Amino acid sequence: MKNILIITDSYPPEIRSASQLMRNLADGLRDKGHNVWVATSYPKYNLTDSENAVWPEMADENGIKVLRIKTLPHHKVNFITRGVAQLLMPYIFFRKIKKNIKGRIDVVIVHSPPLPLSIAAYKVKKFYCAKYVLNLHDIFPQNAVDLGILRNKFLIKLFERMEKNAYKNSDLIIVPSNEHKKFIEEKKGVPKEKTQIVYHWIDSGPFLKAKKTGRFRKLYGLENKFIFLFGGVLGPSQGLDLFIRIADKIRNNKDIIFLFVGGGSAKENLVKMAEKLELENVVFKPFVSLEEYPELVKDCDVGIICLTAQNTTPAVPAKILGYMAAAVPVVAFLHKESDGLLIVKEAKCGYGAISNNEEKALEIILKMYNEKEKMKEYGENGLRYLLKNMEKKVCVDKFEKLL
Repeated sequence: MKNILIITDSYPPEIRSASQLMRNLADGLRDKGHNVWVATSYPKYNLTDSENAVWPEMADENGIKVLRIKTLPHHKVNFITRGVAQLLMPYIFFRKIKKNIKGRIDVVIVHSPPLPLSIAAYKVKKFYCAKYVLNLHDIFPQNAVDLGILRNKFLIKLFERMEKNAYKNSDLIIVPSNEHKKFIEEKKGVPKEKTQIVYHWIDSGPFLKAKKTGRFRKLYGLENKFIFLFGGVLGPSQGLDLFIRIADKIRNNKDIIFLFVGGGSAKENLVKMAEKLELENVVFKPFVSLEEYPELVKDCDVGIICLTAQNTTPAVPAKILGYMAAAVPVVAFLHKESDGLLIVKEAKCGYGAISNNEEKALEIILKMYNEKEKMKEYGENGLRYLLKNMEKKVCVDKFEKLL
């Protein structure tokens, strides 16, 4: 039995892929008999209206001790404010961790992004003599440079130095794909023996229990429609304007609907774009709760994962897990460095293409619509693949062995 601390920017009730990943990891390690703490940001963002509650700083949540830390605003703010907030975050986190955790910590696991939290993990390593595991999801700052979000040369150098130290100071780096491993070994000089692959994971239980009720179709007025769903955070890296342009081209097909459920920095521009084109086949709705999400997914026909071709770093959107767990087919429009396209192909759960090929993307959307009779088969293929490779228990077992 080990005393394990997970450091993450996002944790339920916040609705993000990372928050679910980290809760599933915490739950899985607790179930294996470990003492688990989670240090996370105080919930302010990506919440349903009913979740804007007051949260204690430290609480026991189903046997996991959760420390919620108030920080400067770091979402839905300009990039300068966000940068300052993220640079201060690790020091605020470490001060609160020291104050609240007096016993031994054997292992500290930090989820990145945000990259600066790796500093907090290193401080925990030194102070508690803990093993430091970097759970690397996005490769920053390169992904921000690719998207044009980060242009200041001084800040780029600063974050590159921070990234180098994160890799150097960690005892183990866990990545979600072969492309991640290859990228940091070949381009960042990380020793091969320091990196291990554990796919993104999900607890399929809530999705297997959920029923296809039609409740959300009725609620949104989309009964008898063929629904392509994107559920979650609408950010700049996804390039979701691709679907607005596709919706414009097929506006005469009254059956197909693109449903965006969630929020994020890109939502306002997407809404304006759809309104300007007077599109009736694009629908925007606010976040639903984590408990309702499986039912929402099952009410839809196809799940969307998308990343703009401007990205050059490996990335596998964890959003794909919910679709596969719900036995819903997938369309994946990603950059060539993403292993997500390979997963869709191996799982035979849908179709994918490079996201800058708009003609191919349109062809795939119409192909899925015209293959309605195959949706059940594609969905079941995805579920089988997930249960074998990405189920929480499978991946937590691998994670635990690496600790």
